[in-house]
Amino acid sequence: METDQADYRIAVLGGGVMGTNIATLALGHGAPVVLVDLDDALLAEARTTIRQKLRHARLMGALPDRPQGELTTTTALPDVADATVVIEAVTEVPETKTKVLAEVSGTVRPGTTVISNTSCIPIDEMAEAMARPDDLVGVHFMNPAYLITMVEIIKGPRTGERTMESVTALLAFLGRDGLVVNDSPGFVINRVLHPLINSAARLVEEGVASAETVDGLLEGCLGHATGPLRTADLIGIDNLVDSLNVLYARTGEESCRPSALMLRKVRDGDLGRKSGRGFYDYGSVIS
Repeated sequence: METDQADYRIAVLGGGVMGTNIATLALGHGAPVVLVDLDDALLAEARTTIRQKLRHARLMGALPDRPQGELTTTTALPDVADATVVIEAVTEVPETKTKVLAEVSGTVRPGTTVISNTSCIPIDEMAEAMARPDDLVGVHFMNPAYLITMVEIIKGPRTGERTMESVTALLAFLGRDGLVVNDSPGFVINRVLHPLINSAARLVEEGVASAETVDGLLEGCLGHATGPLRTADLIGIDNLVDSLNVLYARTGEESCRPSALMLRKVRDGDLGRKSGRGFYDYGSVIS
C-alpha cells in the first residue's frame, strides 16, 4: 500500500552530517521534518546545510517531482511527541545514543517507530534504554543519504514485526532499497568497511604508500568508487574513530583498533571534508 507524505511526521535527532542528509531526503520526498539539536547555533548551521543539500539533490535529479516538506527546528525534545517516525542520528557514542533513545521513547506515543542510524552499536544493546524495545530498528543510511538508494536494515532480537512493516513502508516512500541483516557490532557494511579504512590509514602511517596511491590502487584494481581514505574524509575521521572504538570493544579484533594516524588527525582537528582537511586538503570547510 502506497503511503502519502501527509501520513508522515518525521523527527530527526541530530543535525550533523547524517542528520542533515536524512532530513534532506525526507523533505525532498515531501514529508514534514522536525530537526532536534542541542542549541540554536547548530540548528541555524543545519538549516543552511540542508538548503545546500536540497539544491544539490535537485541538480542531481535525485528527488521526486512533489512539493517539499516543511522543516521545523527545535532544541526541545518534547516537540517530537506527535512524530509518526523518529530517526536518531546523534554521535556514535553508546552513552549518548542510549540517553537520547531513552528520552525519546518516553516522549512519543507507544507504537511509534524509532530508527537508529547507528554505524556500529548493536540494536539490542540500545534497546535496553527503550521503554518499548520492540519499537526500535536500525537503518544504516549511506552518505549522502539523498543520493545513495541502498540502506542496511538491522533487525534486533526484540524488534517487532509491526516495526519492520513500518520501516519497510517508510523506505519505500523515501525511494530507498533495503536489505535486512541480523544484529551484530558493525552489521555488514561497517564490519567490512571500517577495518579496511583503518588498514589503509596504517599503510600511509607506515610509509608504504601515500593516501593518493592507496586510493588509486583500490579504485583501479578493486573498483572501489572513491578509495578508502577519500571515503574516510567523507564520513568524518572523528566519526570513524568512534565507530572503530565501538567495534574494537565488542569484537576485540586488532583490525578495529583505531590507527595512530587517525587518532592524531582527530586530535589535530583534521576531520575530513567537514573541517577542510583530513587525508586530503580541501582548502576550506566543506559542508
